[in-house]
Amino acid sequence: QGELVESGGGLVQAGGSLRLSCAASGRTFDGYNMGWFRQSPGKERELVAHIRWIGGSTDYADSVKGRFTISRDNAKNTLYLQMNSLKPEDTGVYYCAAAGGSPDRLARRMYEYRGQGTQVTVSS
Repeated sequence: QGELVESGGGLVQAGGSLRLSCAASGRTFDGYNMGWFRQSPGKERELVAHIRWIGGSTDYADSVKGRFTISRDNAKNTLYLQMNSLKPEDTGVYYCAAAGGSPDRLARRMYEYRGQGTQVTVSS
């Protein structure tokens, strides 16, 4: 059984930066497409960024494009999300997830593994 554990969340002022990490254990996630979801109060869970296993191409939600960067280090079995120019509306719980099969499964909130989440709070 595999497990994903997020870290790096916290409280930051608007305009600041945070780097989230998602460490995988119990198995490698080679072959899995991986992504970061955000659950903000009163909003649906949103896929903010994902990275494909094949080719390593990335996609971002319009709300974070140009500010967030997703990356993965397969040797360390770790996924990252670099968040810059943070805004109060970026506040939420951030989850990493891993999905096999078609790359569009994450966009449909379908995945085999998901972490417990890390809280990000951006103050104005």
